[in-house]
Amino acid sequence: MSRTLVVTNDFPPRRGGIETLVRQLCEGLPPEGVVVHTSRTPGDAAYDATVPYPVVRDPSAVLLPTPAVARRVSATLRGYGCDRVVFGASAPLGLLAPGLRRAGAGHLTALTHGHEVWWAAVPGTRTLLRRIGESVDVLTYVSEHCRDRIARALTPEAAARMQRLTPTVDRSRFRPGCGGAAVRRRLGIPTGAPVVVCVARLVRRKGQDTLVRIWPEVVGSFPGAVLLLVGDGPDRRRIQRMVARRGLGRAVVLAGSVPAEEVPAHLDAGDVFAMPVRTRRLGLEVEAFGIAYLEAAACGLRVVGGGSGGSGEALALADRLRSAGAAPGLEAPEC
Repeated sequence: MSRTLVVTNDFPPRRGGIETLVRQLCEGLPPEGVVVHTSRTPGDAAYDATVPYPVVRDPSAVLLPTPAVARRVSATLRGYGCDRVVFGASAPLGLLAPGLRRAGAGHLTALTHGHEVWWAAVPGTRTLLRRIGESVDVLTYVSEHCRDRIARALTPEAAARMQRLTPTVDRSRFRPGCGGAAVRRRLGIPTGAPVVVCVARLVRRKGQDTLVRIWPEVVGSFPGAVLLLVGDGPDRRRIQRMVARRGLGRAVVLAGSVPAEEVPAHLDAGDVFAMPVRTRRLGLEVEAFGIAYLEAAACGLRVVGGGSGGSGEALALADRLRSAGAAPGLEAPEC
C-alpha cells in the first residue's frame, strides 16, 4: 500500500488555517497510509496520542531545510516505507524535495498558502520558490488570487502542474445549535443580545481593531449589541487599550484563546461572523483564504469579511454553504 509522509511545521496542537488544512488532509487518508514528521510544540504528546497514525516529532522547534533535518526526515521516509511526500507548506520545506526523492520518494506535493505570495514577489525568495516548483510534482493553491501571484515565480511547466486544494468543514462539529447558548451564559452575554463574533488570531491582518473602532456606532444603532473576540495574539494589548479608550466595557468581550473543540460553540454564540481582513506590507501580507468564514457559515451565521487576497472567494463559498446547508468538498490533489 502506498504511504504518504507529511512534513510540516503546521500541525496540531498548533492552531491556524494551515494547521486545519494539514489535519484535514491527514484525516482524509487511511491511518495506515500516512505518517507525519513535524516539529515539537507544547502539548504535542497528548495530541499525538489521539490520532490513529504515527507522528514523528523532530528535535527542532521549527523544521528548516538544513542538512540535519534532511537526514532525519529521510530516515523517517525510509523507516516507515513511505513512497509519497506532502509538504505542509512549500516554503521553505519544499527545498527538501531533491533529497527526499533520492531517498525513495516517488511523488512529492507541496501545499502553498498566503506567505508564498510574498516569496513570489521578493527576488531572493522568488528564486527559491521557483526551485521548489521544479522539484515537486504538484504545487497546490487555496485561492485563485494566490495561484495567480505564486505562478508568476514558477516555470510554465511547474505552474501548469498546480492544483487547487480547498478546505472543507466538518458539519458534525460546525452546525447551528452546537453550544452557543452555554457559551453566552458562561461569558455573561444576555440571551437576546445581538452578537457579532470573530474567531481568529489577534493580528492586524485579521482586522479585529476595525471592529472595535466602529463598535460605538454599532451600539448606538443596536443597544445591547456585543462584540465577541475569540483568540489571542500579539495585537491583544492594543485591542484592549482601544476598548478601554472607547469605554466599551461589557460591549466587547475578549474571550482569549479556546481549545479547538470549543471553537464551534463560540461561533454558534454569535448572530453574525465578521473578520474584516486587510492586506498589509505593500501587498506582501494577504489573507490566503479564510476557513473561519466557512466554519461560521456552517453554524448558520451571516458572514462579513474584508477584501484581502482570497477572502472574497471564501466569502462566496460561505454564502453558498449557508444557503445550501451543505459543506464544500475538499478538492484534493494526488498526494
